[in-house]
Amino acid sequence: MEEETQTPRIIDMTTSEKVVDLLNQAALITTDEKLTMLKQVQELIINKDPSLLDNFLDEMIAFQTDKSIEVRKFVIGFIEEACKRDSELLLRLIANMNMLLKDDSVNVVKKAILTLTQLYKVTLQWLVRSKAVSEMQEACWDMVTQMKEDVLALLDSENDGVRTHAIKFTESLIVTLSPRTSDSDVPKRQEGDISLDKVPKDHSYIRYDVLCEEGKAALDKLLQFMVHPAISSINLTTALGSLASIARQRPMFMSKVVQAYETLHANLPPTLAKSQVSSVRKNLKLHLVAVLKHPCSLEFQGQISTLLLDLGMPQSEITRSTPALREQRKRPRHEQYTEGKKVKIEPTLIEDDEDKEEPAPLSAPKPPAVPVAQSAIDVTAEFLRPLLNSENVANLVLISMVYLPDVMPASFQATYTPVESAGTDAQIKHLARLMATQMTAAGIGPGLEQCKAREDEAGKEEGNEEDSGSKDLLIKRKVPAVMVGQAISVVGGYAEKAATADAPAAKRLPEPILPSAQTKLAGAGGRKKVFRLSDVVQPLSDTQIEKMTSKTVQRILHSEKAIAQSGMSHVRVKLLSRLVTQFEGMMKDDVLEFILDDIRTRSDLAFSLLYQEYNTYLSQLPTGLLDSYDHCLFTLLSGLQEKPEQRDGLFTKLVLEAPLITESALEVIRRYCEDESRVYLGMTTLKELIVKRPSRQFQYLHVLLDLSSHEKEKVRTAALAFLKRMYDKDHLRDYIEKFALNYMQLLVHPNPPSLLFGADKDTEVAAPWTEETVRQCLFLYLSLLPLNHRLVHELASVYTEAIADIKRSVLRAIEQPIRGMGMNSPELLLLVENCPKGAETLVTRCLHILTDKVPPSPELVERVRDLYHKRVPDVRFLIPVINGLEKNEVIQALPKLIKLNPIVVKEVFNRLLGTQHSEGSSSVSPLTPGDLLISLHNIDSTKCDMKSIIKATNLCFGEKNVYTSEVLAVVMQQLMEQSPLPILLMRTVIQSLTMYPRLSGFVMNILSRLIAKQVWKYPKVWEGFVKCCQRTKPQSYSVLLQLPPAQLTSVFERCPEMREPLLQHVHSFTLHQQAHIPASIMSVLEVNKKPEPKPAEPLEEKEVTVPDAAGPVEAGVSAAAAEESEPADQQHPAIRRDEEEPMEQEEADPVTQEETVDAVSQVQLAETRSPEPEPAEEPMEASEPEPSNLQETLKDAEADTTGPDTGSNSEDVE
Repeated sequence: MEEETQTPRIIDMTTSEKVVDLLNQAALITTDEKLTMLKQVQELIINKDPSLLDNFLDEMIAFQTDKSIEVRKFVIGFIEEACKRDSELLLRLIANMNMLLKDDSVNVVKKAILTLTQLYKVTLQWLVRSKAVSEMQEACWDMVTQMKEDVLALLDSENDGVRTHAIKFTESLIVTLSPRTSDSDVPKRQEGDISLDKVPKDHSYIRYDVLCEEGKAALDKLLQFMVHPAISSINLTTALGSLASIARQRPMFMSKVVQAYETLHANLPPTLAKSQVSSVRKNLKLHLVAVLKHPCSLEFQGQISTLLLDLGMPQSEITRSTPALREQRKRPRHEQYTEGKKVKIEPTLIEDDEDKEEPAPLSAPKPPAVPVAQSAIDVTAEFLRPLLNSENVANLVLISMVYLPDVMPASFQATYTPVESAGTDAQIKHLARLMATQMTAAGIGPGLEQCKAREDEAGKEEGNEEDSGSKDLLIKRKVPAVMVGQAISVVGGYAEKAATADAPAAKRLPEPILPSAQTKLAGAGGRKKVFRLSDVVQPLSDTQIEKMTSKTVQRILHSEKAIAQSGMSHVRVKLLSRLVTQFEGMMKDDVLEFILDDIRTRSDLAFSLLYQEYNTYLSQLPTGLLDSYDHCLFTLLSGLQEKPEQRDGLFTKLVLEAPLITESALEVIRRYCEDESRVYLGMTTLKELIVKRPSRQFQYLHVLLDLSSHEKEKVRTAALAFLKRMYDKDHLRDYIEKFALNYMQLLVHPNPPSLLFGADKDTEVAAPWTEETVRQCLFLYLSLLPLNHRLVHELASVYTEAIADIKRSVLRAIEQPIRGMGMNSPELLLLVENCPKGAETLVTRCLHILTDKVPPSPELVERVRDLYHKRVPDVRFLIPVINGLEKNEVIQALPKLIKLNPIVVKEVFNRLLGTQHSEGSSSVSPLTPGDLLISLHNIDSTKCDMKSIIKATNLCFGEKNVYTSEVLAVVMQQLMEQSPLPILLMRTVIQSLTMYPRLSGFVMNILSRLIAKQVWKYPKVWEGFVKCCQRTKPQSYSVLLQLPPAQLTSVFERCPEMREPLLQHVHSFTLHQQAHIPASIMSVLEVNKKPEPKPAEPLEEKEVTVPDAAGPVEAGVSAAAAEESEPADQQHPAIRRDEEEPMEQEEADPVTQEETVDAVSQVQLAETRSPEPEPAEEPMEASEPEPSNLQETLKDAEADTTGPDTGSNSEDVE
C-alpha cells in the first residue's frame, strides 16, 4: 500500500518539474517554439494531471502580456479549457478574459469572442447548479454579463471579422437565453448546452424573466443589424445563417425570421456588388429551404414559397422541401412563451418568500419592436390587397417608369426572375406584402398608425399597474448594489443577513491575475490579500523626496551607454522626458545641461523633452501656461547658438520641428541671424519657418524684414537676398512691400524716429538725419525697386516732402537700383513724363544715372523734350539726353547750358565731345567738336555774357585729344569766312597757335586773309590781330608788310617796339626784294629811324626778357637782324634754324594753360576719342589771292618757318 501511494507522488513531482522546465524555456525562446512548449504545459496540467492546474495557473496567465499575438490567443484558449475543466477557476480567470477581450489586436479580440461564446454557457450552467451563490460568484456573473454587452456592442465594430464573430456570439446567446422545445432542431454537439428552460424561475440570483428579455433584445439587435443599408456581404451572409439556425432551434422566433427574410429580399443593401448580390440570394434561398423543412414552418409556407419562387426556385423543388401536415400540438407552448411577459407583471406568479426578492418593476420590458413592425406589415398588406386591381397596378407601373434610371442597376439585373404566377391571388398577396414592407420601412401606412396607437394604450395600462403595485413592492425590496457601467440591471436574491450588511458598499468585481509574484495567503478559499504600497512604506520628508528624485534622474541620465547596448534607449528617453516635465527647478536644468553637453547624440532626448513639455501645456488648456515649454526651447536654442560649430543643421531641425515658436525662441533665432559666421544658416531657418508655418508666417517675416536694415552689411545683404526671393511669392508680396514703403515713409520726418535706434515706440528723437540712418530706411525699398518698378513713384512723393539733407542722401543712394531698372522701364518713363513738383532734381539724377554709360533711348529723349518744352523749362533736364537731341536744339540750348556751374558745363561738353564714356559707348553726338566750338563763337553776347563763353571755349581747348590741330584748323578756317567776324576769333587763333606751334604757317595764312577782309573794321578782332602779330614775329613781319600804311601805323602805335625789328627785317632783303615794298610803307617804317645800328643789342636783351611766349621768337628775329650783313642765300637757313627752336618751345601759353587745367580739374572723367584723320595744313598756308614778287618772297619765308610739316595740296582745306 505504501508503494502504491508513493508512486503518484513520484509521477507528480516528475510532471511538476517538467512543467517548471517547460515554462522556464518558454519564457526565453522564440514564438513558434514557445507555443509548442506552452501547449505541452497545457496538456500536462489540464489533461494529464489537473491537480497541477491551480499551482501553475498564474505562470500560464502571465503570458497574456506577451508581444506575440499567437501566444495571447493561446492564453485565451487555455482559459477556456481550464474553466471547462474546473468551473471554480472562472472566479480567478474571468477578469483576465475581460482584459484580453479589449486587446489591441483584432485577432486576439476575435479569439476572445469565440471563447466567451462557450464561457457564457459554462458560467450560466455553473451558477444554475450552485445551490448557494457566493458574493464572488455574483461578481463573476456580473462581469460575464458586462462582457456580453461589450460583445453585442462590437456589432458596430469597424472590423468586418470582429462583426462576424459578434454575430455568431449573438446567435449562441439567443439560443441560450430562450427555452428549448420539443420542436427545437438542436445540433448534436449542442445537445448538452444549457438553455433557458433549465434555469429555475426561483433561482436565488439569476432571474429567468430578465434572461428571457435579454435573449429577445439580442434577437432584435441582430435583426436591426441585418437590415442596415451599409452591411457588408460577409456579415449579411453570416447573419442569414444565424437567423436560420435560430428559427430551427427556437421555432417561437420563426415568424420574426421569415419577416426579416421578406424585408431583406425587398430591400437588398445598395452597397453590394453584382457578384455579392448573387451570393446573398443564393444563401437566402438555401436558408429559406432549411427553414421550410422544419415542421413548424407550415404556418409560413405561403410566404416562404413566394420568396423562393422570386429567388428562382421551381415549384416542384419547393413542394419536395415542404414537410407533411402534422397535428399542431406545439403551438400552445409558443403561446405560453410569447405571453411570458405576464409573469413579470403579475406578482402572484412568484412565491412571496422573505428570503427572495420579488422582481423589480424595472425588469418589465417594453413590447419588442419587430412584432409591431410585423403586425404593421400585416395590417398594411390587408389594406393594400383589395386595391391592387389591374388598373391601379398598370398606373403604378407607368408612374414608376418615369423614375427608372437610364442604366439597369447591377443588383436588379442579378436578382430579377420572371413572375410565373402573375395575376394569381397568391402573387397579389405577395405583392401586397412587399409593398407593405417598403411602406412600413418608410414609416407610412395604416398598419404603422394602428400599432402606434395600440402601443400607447398598452404603455398607459402598464404604467397604471406599476403605479398601483409599486408601493407594496418597494416596501418588501431593498435596492441591490448595481455594478458601475453594467448595461443591464441584474436583480439578485439576498438573505435577511444581507440586509444588515453595509448597504453603500459597491460590489467588487473580480481582479485579473497580474504577471507579478504575489504571496499566497493560507485560507480555506485560497483568496489573496490585495497588496497596497502604502501598507509597507513610511512617508518621506520633502528634502528626502527631492534628493532621491534627483539621484534617480541622475542615474537614468548617466546610464546612457549601458541602456544603448540593451537596445532600450527609446524607453529611457520617454521615461526621462515624462519624469522631468513633472518636476520644476534644478532637475530640469540638469537634464537640459546634460543634453547640451553632447547635443548631437542626445538630440532624441531634447526633442522628446520638448514635445512632452508641449503636451503638458496642451493638457492644461485653457489655463495652461507656456513658461515651462518656453524655458526648455529657449535653453536648447541658446545652447546651440553658443556652440562653436554647427554643420549638421541641428539648430534648423530643432526650430522646424518644435511644435510652437515662442517670442523668446524667436529672439534667439534673430540673434543667430545676426551672427555673421552663421547668418546664412540662420536666415535659411527663418525662411523655412515662414514657408512651413503659415499660421504665424507674418510674425517670422517681420524678423527678416527688421534684419534688412541691420547695421552689419553681411547680415543686411543676406536678409535682402532672402526677401527678394520671398517677394516672388504672391501671399507675402504685399506685406513686404508695405513694410518697405512704411520704412521709407519715415524720411518725411524732420528727425529720425526712435524706431531706427532700437526703441519700441515710433517717436522722434533729437538726433539729426545722417547718411547711415537715411540708408537704413531705404535698403529694403531700393532692393525691391528693380523687381517692382511701380514703387519709383512712391520714392518721388517721399522725396518732395523730405528735407535737403535727406534729398542729398537719397540722390546718392539710388544709383544701383535705377540702373537696374533701365531706361526702357515704363514706370521710369512715366515718372519723367509726369515729374512731380519738387522732384525735378530726383528725375534729373535718374536721367544722369541711366545715360551715364549708354546713350539715351528715343522714348526717353522724347519724354524729356516734352517735359522741357511743356512743363519745366529747366535746361538741366536736357543734359543727360543731350546726345539724343537734334543739332539745332543743342545749339539753341548752349547759351543756357554754359551759364551753369563749371562742373556741369564740363559734363555737358564731355557728353557732346564723347569723352564721358570710358567703356567705349556707341553714342553719336549731334555736334562735332568743330561744330561745338563754332557754335560757342556764334553765341549772341546779349544772351550770354562773354566771360561764360570764354570759359566754355577754354574747356574745349582743354580736350587736346579731341581738338587736334586739324580740327582747330577747320574751325579757324570756318570762323574766318563768317561775316561779321566773331569777336573771339583772334583769341581762338592765338590759343590754337599756343597749343600747336606748327600751325604758325596756317595762322599766317589766316592773318593775310583777314587783311583782305579789312579786319581793322572789327575793333576787338583787330586788337587780337595785332596781339597775334606781336606773338608770332618774325613770321608775322611778312603779314604786317601787307597792311595799308594807316593800319601799319596803328600797329606801331599799339606796339612801337615792333617798328625797328620790322625795319631791320626789310633791310635784310635783297635790293630786288626791297624794291617791291611800297614807299608809303617804308615811310611809315622809317619815320623814327635811328642811324646807329648799335642800339639793336639792348633791344634784343629787352625783348628776350619779356615774360611772354613770343619772347624767344623776338630773340630769334633780333639774332637774324644782327647777321644782316651776310649774303641772302646764307641768311635764310640761319633764320630757319633760329626760328624752329623757339616755336617748338612755345608749347603752352602760361595764362591759357592755367585756365584749361583749372577747368579740367573740376570734373575728372575718363576721356577717350578715336582720332580723326589729320587734314593737310599746307594748303591753307599756300593760298594767296594775288601772286606778286613780294608775296612770293613772303611765301618763301613762310615755307622756311613751317618746315617739313607742310603739305602740297592747297584745295582740300579751302
